Amino acid sequence: MTNFNSTFPKTRLRRTRMQGWSREMLKENCLSHSDLILPIFIQEGENIKTPISSLPGVSRLTLNLLLEKAHEAYDSGIQAIALFPVIDAALKSPAGDEALFEKNLICRAIHALKKSIPGLGIIADIALDPFTTHGQDGIVENGEVVNDATVEVLCKQALVMAKAGCDVVAPSDMMDGRIGAIRDTLEKHKFNDTMILSYSAKYASSMYAPFRDAVGSSANLGKSGKHSYQMDFANSDEAMREIAMDIAEGADMVMVKPGIAYLDIIQRAKTHFNIPIFAYQVSGEYAMIKAAAANNWIDGDAVMIEQLTAMKRAGANAIFTYAALEVAKNI
Repeated sequence: MTNFNSTFPKTRLRRTRMQGWSREMLKENCLSHSDLILPIFIQEGENIKTPISSLPGVSRLTLNLLLEKAHEAYDSGIQAIALFPVIDAALKSPAGDEALFEKNLICRAIHALKKSIPGLGIIADIALDPFTTHGQDGIVENGEVVNDATVEVLCKQALVMAKAGCDVVAPSDMMDGRIGAIRDTLEKHKFNDTMILSYSAKYASSMYAPFRDAVGSSANLGKSGKHSYQMDFANSDEAMREIAMDIAEGADMVMVKPGIAYLDIIQRAKTHFNIPIFAYQVSGEYAMIKAAAANNWIDGDAVMIEQLTAMKRAGANAIFTYAALEVAKNI
């Protein structure tokens, strides 16, 4: 940074902060509607809206209500949504076979959305945890999540999603080598334009609990963690290695998750790599703001925008947030 040898009183940095119009004009980072991605939980049935107690204001929606919510998001200026299926227990299996069924819940949701709102971007996770009886993101053998066998299944899942019309497949499993394998699979089957958003820096955070409640995997997971494949929250250099590998393997965009506690990772990634960086304001981060606001300890709307703007300031090109709709009305 250039040193102008600025001194008081010739330089008064408060001058540009004194009036509203100058503050707005000189604002360095602004949230826009196109920065926001709305995650939506979907369930079987019709006209059923199931509130999620640990995620205030968020509900599981059946497909007809999903279409209503998606139209509301699109009309508000939100350009993309992310789908997360809640799978009936009877359809779960150790290998997550339902994930490969071309008429499963999420594939039917993608079909319906593309028919109803062609211009809306659809993102879907590639991971097995919603579909497995054990709640892990991959295939378990002898008590361990095995890498290569899981990657084979993830490739099949990504292909099923692409065939359904998904715009962006988002491997969130953190298996080694899955980005290259998925890209090869998509290319082989002529899905050249299907984008890959890699959860490259997904940390083994304690902030995912409400999400796991929402998709019904917490009970299956029990006390088992995901530390053997998700990243240690103490590490930063490792995240850069993960991102570099995923870019080399064909990722179009990369994710840092969680968001607000990992602004340093977002900023390092943005500085080091010429690729779009996404952030995820995860369920625990969202829920804490909502809980504090419900107790009148904070202005929830103001804090929400402050935190999302901080992610934008750190370098995020887009942000997953359960508050996307309400934020869209306030910016």
